[in-house]
Amino acid sequence: QVRLVESGGGSAQPGGSLRLSCAASGSDFRINNMAWYRLAPGKKREVVARIYSDNRTTYSESVKGRFTISLDISKNTVVLEMNALKPEDTAVYDCYVNLYYNTETTWPRFDHWGQGIQVTVSS
Repeated sequence: QVRLVESGGGSAQPGGSLRLSCAASGSDFRINNMAWYRLAPGKKREVVARIYSDNRTTYSESVKGRFTISLDISKNTVVLEMNALKPEDTAVYDCYVNLYYNTETTWPRFDHWGQGIQVTVSS
């Protein structure tokens, strides 16, 4: 069974930095992509950043240039470095992984989610 363990987060002042980390544990899987989503009160869930196993990345326009996502494929761990934080970055951040077990076909693929971690940006 795949388990995602998130760490980091917490509180920061506007302009500050925080780091989120998420490690996927289990056996015999290969990662297709990992991502961070966030959900803020009164807003829709947003995909903040995504990274593929070939290190291609995509970012939400709202975080581009401020956040950096990276993947250590050997440790099945994704890190989100958040800089120049703004109050509107306040949300619960969820780690996500899309993975597969069949290395020949890379299909079917499975989605897993972390428990969520709070990030609060305020002065």
